[in-house]
Amino acid sequence: MPSLEEELFPSTPGKVKIERARQLHRCFASMSTMFLWALFLIALTASYLSFQSFVDSGSRYFSASWGGINWEKQVRNSAQIHRSGGLSVLVTGAAGFVGTHVSLSLKKRGDGVVGLDNFNNYYDPSLKKARRDLLKSHNVFIVEGDINDARLLAKLFDVVAFTHVMHLAAQAGVRYAMENPQSYVHSNIAGLVTLLETSKSADPQPAFVWASSSSVYGLNDKTPFSESDRTDQPASLYAATKKAGEEITHTYNHIYGLSITGLRFFTVYGPWGRPDMAYFSFTRNILQGKPITVYRGKNRVDLARDFTYIDDIVKGCVGSLDTAGKSTGSDGKKRGPAPYRIFNLGNTSPVTVPTLVSILEKHLKMKAKKNVVDMPGNGDVPYTHANISSARRELGYKPTTDLQTGLKKFVRWYLSYYGYNHGKTVN
Repeated sequence: MPSLEEELFPSTPGKVKIERARQLHRCFASMSTMFLWALFLIALTASYLSFQSFVDSGSRYFSASWGGINWEKQVRNSAQIHRSGGLSVLVTGAAGFVGTHVSLSLKKRGDGVVGLDNFNNYYDPSLKKARRDLLKSHNVFIVEGDINDARLLAKLFDVVAFTHVMHLAAQAGVRYAMENPQSYVHSNIAGLVTLLETSKSADPQPAFVWASSSSVYGLNDKTPFSESDRTDQPASLYAATKKAGEEITHTYNHIYGLSITGLRFFTVYGPWGRPDMAYFSFTRNILQGKPITVYRGKNRVDLARDFTYIDDIVKGCVGSLDTAGKSTGSDGKKRGPAPYRIFNLGNTSPVTVPTLVSILEKHLKMKAKKNVVDMPGNGDVPYTHANISSARRELGYKPTTDLQTGLKKFVRWYLSYYGYNHGKTVN
C-alpha cells in the first residue's frame, strides 16, 4: 500500500501533469458542451417568448376591450354624421353624468359621437353601465379605456377624423382628494396632457372643449364670480388640478394652435346624477330614514350653491362646440392664432342648502333627519354664484330651470330608477 507521504506527495510528477491535463481537457469539453446547451436553451426560450408575445399581441388585438375589425366598425358607425354640417365628437367620460347627457343631445340632433370611459369605481359602476346601456339604445358606442392610454387615443383618431373633442373625463369631488390625491393628478393633469398631445398631433386638429370647474375660484370672495376674477387661491386639490388644466390648455393653444374652450360648471344636478353629490345622497338617506349631514359656514351662516340643472349645462356644452372655431395647427405645428375661451356655466341664482333640503322633503313627502354641523376644512367653499354674461353673449346660453323644477324631475327619475313603488308620487 502506498504510504501517506506517497499519497500526499507522489514521486512521479510527469504522470501527474499528464493526468491533470486530461482532467482539464475533460472539464473544458464538459463546460463547452454545457455552454452550448445553455446557448441552445436561451435561444429556445427567446424564440418561445417572442412567439408568445406575438400570440398575446394578436390575442389582445382581437379579444381586448378595444381593437379589432368589429371594434373599428362600431367606432365608425357611432361616429357617422347624420345631418348637414354635423360634428364628429369624441366625448370622454361619456358614461359619466354630464357626458351621458351631452352625448345623447349630440346624437339626437344627428352628430357623430364616440364615447370613452374607464368605468372606475369612484362611485357605483352599475350606474355608469346603466348610462352606457342608455347610450347604446341611441346608437352611441362607448369605448372602455383610459385617457392616459396614448395608444388607444392614437387608434381612435386613426379610425375617425374627429372634428371636436368634448373632454369631460375627470376625477371629480372635492373631499375625496384628501383620501386619494394621486387619482386627481392621474386623471385631471396627466390624462388631460395625454389627450392634448393626441389632439395636437391629429390631422386635422380637432377643436377642444373641456370641463373646468367653478372650484377654481377657490377663496375668491367677490361675487358673482366672473371669468376675469382671480383664480390663484384654490381651496382644494381638485380645484388646483382644474386650475392647472386651464394653464396647460392655454399652453397648447399658444404653442400648437389648438382651439380651446374651458367650461366652469357650477354644481350640476339632475337625473342620472352622481351619487356623491349632496342632493343625491340626501334623497337616498331621506327615503331610507337615515340622517343627513347639513354643513353650515362661519357664524352659523348657511352654505349656498348656484345649482345648475343638467339640461342647461348641456345647452352650454353644445353651444361651446358649435362656436368653438377651428384649430390652426398641422403636423403638431401652429399655423396661426386659434381661439382660447373660458366660460362660466351656472344658473345665477344661489340657493341655500337648507332650502334644497326643504324642496326635497316636499317632493319626497318625507321629513329629513338633519344633523347640522360646522363645515370642516376639507376644501369646500361656503358660497358660489356665477356671472354668465359672457356665455349669454357668445354662446346664447340661457338657463331656464329653477331648483324647484329641476329637483322635481330628479326625484321622479330617482324613484323610477331605484324602484320605489310605495305609493310615492312627485307633485
